Amino acid sequence: MTLFYKKIHLGHVYMQLWPRDKTLAAMFPENRIITAVEFAIRWLPVLIVMSLASQFLLGAATFWPVVMASVFFMLSLPLQGYYWLGQRAETRLPPSLSKWYVDINNKLGQQHLVRQPRYLELAETLNRAFRQLDKSFILD
Repeated sequence: MTLFYKKIHLGHVYMQLWPRDKTLAAMFPENRIITAVEFAIRWLPVLIVMSLASQFLLGAATFWPVVMASVFFMLSLPLQGYYWLGQRAETRLPPSLSKWYVDINNKLGQQHLVRQPRYLELAETLNRAFRQLDKSFILD
């Protein structure tokens, strides 16, 4: 079970590291997943309370199992997003992105690079690049 929690935590860390730039949204699905997770964290508690209140006030007792199943499903949605992000953070970069990772690090003047970079290292590098370089590094 600790592996699951580590992956959820890594997904949260990865979500915080990933730069929110529109130019990256066309190349990576991370922006859409992060937006969905943030939306779920903000609005699902309201939806859960509303569905429980409406069931309590208006629903028949026979529908409680269905309502509880849907509540548990809604509670799991942000965790699914964090898990996906954690899994993505641990995934090794394909060769084309690995070369791009090396090129960006060379522009940043980094000497020691990870031999087999993951998406987590790419997120760190992109975050640094957006702070230190202009956006032309994306097109190179």
